[in-house]
Amino acid sequence: MSTPILQVDGLVVEYGGRAAVRAVDGVSLHIAPGEVLALVGESGCGKSSTARAVIGMERAHAGTIAYHGASVKPLGLRTRPRALTAMQMVFQDPNSSLNPRVRVAQQIADGTRAARSRGVSSPRPEEWLEAVGLPASFAGRFPHQLSGGQRQRVAIARALAARPDLIVADEPISALDASAQAAVAGMMRELCLDSGSGMLFISHDLSVVRLMADRVAVMYRGRIVESGPTPLVWANPLHPYTRDLLAAIPHPDGTGTLPSAPAAEAPEAWSEDIPVARDRAA
Repeated sequence: MSTPILQVDGLVVEYGGRAAVRAVDGVSLHIAPGEVLALVGESGCGKSSTARAVIGMERAHAGTIAYHGASVKPLGLRTRPRALTAMQMVFQDPNSSLNPRVRVAQQIADGTRAARSRGVSSPRPEEWLEAVGLPASFAGRFPHQLSGGQRQRVAIARALAARPDLIVADEPISALDASAQAAVAGMMRELCLDSGSGMLFISHDLSVVRLMADRVAVMYRGRIVESGPTPLVWANPLHPYTRDLLAAIPHPDGTGTLPSAPAAEAPEAWSEDIPVARDRAA
């Protein structure tokens, strides 16, 4: 196995003071060059908290996060170290990451400058727009002149323009219409494979995950309860919660329902204590 780009061991993230809530409870994962790891689970299970800790936007209360073997420290008021600009995050809501007062071309150019500061070439903003399926003419627009899906494509283009070797994508295609989701997800995977980048892809859409992820990790109540190569997990899910998630995927005949019990009232069969092979080999 090649040396991981990202190695996370025993990650714990908590919120609150004396009565702290543990959102992430001992998560371990790794991502190799050119690999897409999907992190899946119901809302509130800790996926986004894991993503924010990996990128340095959330403080880890315990555990380690290593990027190319170096510890990832929480972001402060200082500019991110140049080497860490090769870690890029795509948020679920593009409005939280795009500046409404800056034209699209200038925002994508921030990414190209980050790449060039590391000695890596990056195409012009117009080329990145076309790469994510938008007209080059959008370069002169402001974010408010675009639809939500178009803004999300701009956010993806800006992240890719930095020529990252690690992309943390938190529900990156949820703002897109159904017809565009698979195309954009496939484009992101193709760019990862072409550049040798790794990706942590967070999504609740398991049908997309199956198409683009090399490995999948299933998260429940802050823990990863099952992980392994995507085809293996799909063909032989070991944890009952994984089986419920897969059963919830809509089918053309209209079947498929969400897991019936929320996390706070989950049946005993979903207990995190069920022994499973948490990181199965193919």
